[in-house]
Amino acid sequence: MPNFVAPEWSWAAILFIVPVAIAPAIEHFGDVLAIRSITGKDYLEKQGIQNTMLGDGLATIFAGLVGGPPNTTYSEVTGAVALARAFNPAIMTWAAIWAIALSFIGSVGAILQTIPTTVMVGILILLFGAITEIGLNSLLRVGDELMKPRNLIIVSMILVVGIGGMVVPLGGNASLGGIGLAGILGVILNLIIPKGDEQ
Repeated sequence: MPNFVAPEWSWAAILFIVPVAIAPAIEHFGDVLAIRSITGKDYLEKQGIQNTMLGDGLATIFAGLVGGPPNTTYSEVTGAVALARAFNPAIMTWAAIWAIALSFIGSVGAILQTIPTTVMVGILILLFGAITEIGLNSLLRVGDELMKPRNLIIVSMILVVGIGGMVVPLGGNASLGGIGLAGILGVILNLIIPKGDEQ
């Protein structure tokens, strides 16, 4: 059994984790868009991003209450879905139930740890490559819209800041960088750059 602990209120921890929580929120939104692109089903319309994000948040709250780590959507799973073409949500539900059940058996974890690091790196390269290709495919679908000056500025800034590894210190040991910083920059640019023909 895991070492369950009672939750503890800490403003320092809250202020430290808030900037960090932005990246998984942006990743969640991107993963829902990517899954929509793969399956051809509009999950933004049917389930709604507010409901999927709420489910993600509730799962993280529950994990925190029992002493576990926060939850997030995983882009690697999106890549696996694209490669396996297994679109039925019931498959993921049963996979999650089995994963939880097997996590209580220490020998299973020990067996998984015997997989060579090079094999795991190869799998991750394949999965992250697949999610990158899905993202590029989504960008290509918008066609000429992407080449409009407004969209070109926003996308190029997000890519350079996100891939380039820019980091903004927030004071103390806290900082904001990578996906979180790129996502916030994209939202701000989307709000302040004028829309329409006047661009």
